[in-house]
Amino acid sequence: MSDTSIRTKVAIIGSGNIGTDLMIKVMRHSRFLEMGAMVGIDPDSDGLARAARLNVPLTHEGVEGLVAMPGFDDIDIVFDATSAKAHQHNHARLAPLGKRLIDLTPAAIGPFVVPAVNLTQHLDAVNVNMVTCGGQATIPIVSAVSRIVPVAYAEIVASIASKSAGPGTRANIDEFTETTAHAIEAVGGAERGKAVIILNPAEPPLIMRDTVFCLVNAPDGDSHARIRASVAKMVEDVAAYVPGYRLKQEVQVDPIPPDQPVHTLLSPQNVAFPTHRVSVFLEVEGAAHYLPAYAGNLDIMTSAGLQVAERIAQNTQQKENAR
Repeated sequence: MSDTSIRTKVAIIGSGNIGTDLMIKVMRHSRFLEMGAMVGIDPDSDGLARAARLNVPLTHEGVEGLVAMPGFDDIDIVFDATSAKAHQHNHARLAPLGKRLIDLTPAAIGPFVVPAVNLTQHLDAVNVNMVTCGGQATIPIVSAVSRIVPVAYAEIVASIASKSAGPGTRANIDEFTETTAHAIEAVGGAERGKAVIILNPAEPPLIMRDTVFCLVNAPDGDSHARIRASVAKMVEDVAAYVPGYRLKQEVQVDPIPPDQPVHTLLSPQNVAFPTHRVSVFLEVEGAAHYLPAYAGNLDIMTSAGLQVAERIAQNTQQKENAR
């Protein structure tokens, strides 16, 4: 059993919404982690101001400021909540110094990790990528379906409140769609994947909504029941670390009309022509630790990142205790 009194020190690069929410989650809810540093580039950011009030060591000089901090050597895990482009630089600077990186940008340098699907597969990786908010919300569902029947095509639509999309999210829209689509295939198990993001300007802001469509070859009713059960179990697994994650309605499994040109969506390698479409409708309400409750898209990223870091720290402590 791990000694939770010995906590792994972490740093967070990025003092915006995601980084600040993650800092609060670490301080309030982590069993195995403690804050070692908060890193930003804007000395007037609210994130750095909150870090100062919480007595968290901080720097506004970016990754170079982090490396120069007196407690840098004691930090084992670094969360990167900046941008895809900035993460490339941060990885190149920190990985050679022995730091483990958890990437909350769509940079996708390291393997994709979705806690409910493949948390244990990459515990020793130097850099793990948390895909995107849409990926964290929908890839578990694609995986739940693909565990029962092959998924020839999966398409996800993530609708988030425009107010919850900061500069980093807006700058990474292209990377969002590309990274999520790739992870739908690599982690979710779909033969082919597509991702769409919608910034909803509605007032008052709406909470995150996600739609998952899967084309499957499942002509028998028994497989439909097993698909529904698998999705329900996966929703429970995700809700264990993202309490606001839930189904909006019963999973739908509908026959594909013969006149629908679904062949245009399939991979050339696909051999089993799909018979049914699985439709899953989700919503993600944030925990409102720092962000408003409608910002479930950001909450699911920080919750997933925290879950991964907790497991990495626990795994490392168990190895050390076994020596």
